[in-house]
Amino acid sequence: MAPQFRQFQAFHAIIEAGTVTAAAEQLGISQPGISNLLAQLERATRIRLFHRSKGRLVPTPEAMVLFNEIDTVVRGLDHVNQAVVDLQNQQAGQLQVATNHALAFGFMPELIAGFTADKPHLTISFQSQYSSKIQEWVTAGLFEIGVCELPLRQDGLASQMFFFETRCAVPAGSPAAAHEVLSPERLDGFPFIVMGIDHMVSRRTREAFHGSGSDWRIRCHTDLFRNALNMVRQGVGAALIDPFTLASDNGEGYVVRPFRPRILLDIIIVTARARPVSAIGQQFLDRLVPRMQALAASG
Repeated sequence: MAPQFRQFQAFHAIIEAGTVTAAAEQLGISQPGISNLLAQLERATRIRLFHRSKGRLVPTPEAMVLFNEIDTVVRGLDHVNQAVVDLQNQQAGQLQVATNHALAFGFMPELIAGFTADKPHLTISFQSQYSSKIQEWVTAGLFEIGVCELPLRQDGLASQMFFFETRCAVPAGSPAAAHEVLSPERLDGFPFIVMGIDHMVSRRTREAFHGSGSDWRIRCHTDLFRNALNMVRQGVGAALIDPFTLASDNGEGYVVRPFRPRILLDIIIVTARARPVSAIGQQFLDRLVPRMQALAASG
C-alpha cells in the first residue's frame, strides 16, 4: 500500500521537532496517533526510519534522504493551509485599487495603510491615473476597485456616486483673502487657475461667473488640483480645490474660503458588474464608502 501524505507529515514533524511529543503538539494530534502514523509509514515503505538511543528516536541515514525529498512538499502544503486560513480570515489575497490623482496623495494611501495594517500577507496594487483610464482598467479586470470622476464612459460598470464641495484657495495676503466667503462678484477680474476648460469644475465655475455677469479671468490651465494649489501658493491666482487635495497639503502660502454658489466635484466608485467583488475588495469598500460619505457635500 502506498504511503499517505499524513504519514509523511508525521515523519517530517518528528525529525523537525526532535521528539514525538513535540511533533504531536505541532500537528495537534496525540502521541499514540503520531506513533501509529510513523509505524504505518515504515510498513508501507519497508524502510527503517528511526532507531532508539537513550530513549530518543534517532533518524537513520535513509530517513534523512527521505526527509530531504519531502521537506519542500510538506512546507509547501503548510503554506497552502496557512493561505486558506488567511483567506478565511480576510488576511490574504490582493487589494487592487486605482484612483484619480486628487485622492492619491493622502486620502487613499492613509486608508489603504490602515486597512492592511493587520493583514501581513495581503498584497496591494495601487495606481493613480486619469478617470477615463481608471474606468478602462476596471472594465478590463486590471483593477477591482476604481475611484474616478464622472462621466461614466464604460458599459458594464457598477457605480456609486458622491458629490464634494470645492473651496476657493487664494494667495495669502491678496485682497480676496479678506473676505470670509468668495463669489464671482468678489473675484470679478481676479486671475484664476483652472483644471482645463472642459473639466466639470471649470464648466460650473464659468456658468457661475457668466450668470452673475462677472469677469472670469483665466490666467493658467493645469491638469491636477495639486498643481493648481501650488500655483496659488506662488501667487499666480485663485483656484477651486477639492477637499482631498486640501486635506493632504500643509496649508502654507494661501487661504481657503467657501465659494458661493457651491461648485461640486462628482466622484464615483466603480466595480465591474460581470465580476463579483472579492471578500477583500468588499471589506475595503466597507471602509471606503463611509469615509467618502463623511466628506461628501450635504444638501
